[in-house]
Amino acid sequence: HQENNNFCSVNINIGPGDCEWFAVHEHYWKAISDICEKHGVDYLTGSWWPVLEDLYRSNIPVYRFIQRPGDLVWINAGTVHWVQAVGWCNNIAWNVGPLNAYQYQLALERFEWNEIKKVKSIVPMIHVSWNVARTLKITDPNTFKMIKHCLLQSIKHIQILRDHLVSAGKKISYQSRVKDEPAYYCNECDVFNLLFVTSENSSRKTYVVHCEDCARERSPNLSGVVVLEQYRINELMNTYDNFTL
Repeated sequence: HQENNNFCSVNINIGPGDCEWFAVHEHYWKAISDICEKHGVDYLTGSWWPVLEDLYRSNIPVYRFIQRPGDLVWINAGTVHWVQAVGWCNNIAWNVGPLNAYQYQLALERFEWNEIKKVKSIVPMIHVSWNVARTLKITDPNTFKMIKHCLLQSIKHIQILRDHLVSAGKKISYQSRVKDEPAYYCNECDVFNLLFVTSENSSRKTYVVHCEDCARERSPNLSGVVVLEQYRINELMNTYDNFTL
């Protein structure tokens, strides 16, 4: 598999046995995805273990190595990998996202691909991009350029959607984010700024956040849907303008 959002991962084998690793460069993920599709297995959500001969026939190079107790394995952004214990062992693993152009590009590409495939992205990349712009100073030109472009597309999407709602006579209520408020998801969709909220249980005051598309699937004219805005456009534009190299 590839890590969710193509993030890097760190893996430590704490023993007592060894682990056998197989890894393929990110450039070949689509070829492996095609092999999965050929066998009726979903690449993103299915369980699969490639036959090495199939990879060799497809000219896909494979790294194969042993991780002994105490060894640390670093899986780079987007690397396709699979691992098995030789005997039995315990492993500790976590995901990391280095703030560089290669990682950011792969994470954003997989974020968009997940949306198309209706697979939930664990990392809400739009939220992350805005938080980076607010709190960090980026010095790498390539990383800066990609984040800046993402912010621009985000503002554009919000403004178009906002104009469409206003022209249709839909009320938009401002409700600013509070400290440590989590990112919202609508099923598998990351929702940023404009929240389409429905009441699922009025007696318990249970509310569910949707994106526009999923909200319109439930109610094409958005009746019974409250639209909340967490950032005013001028707030986002100020963040965009102040995000500089």
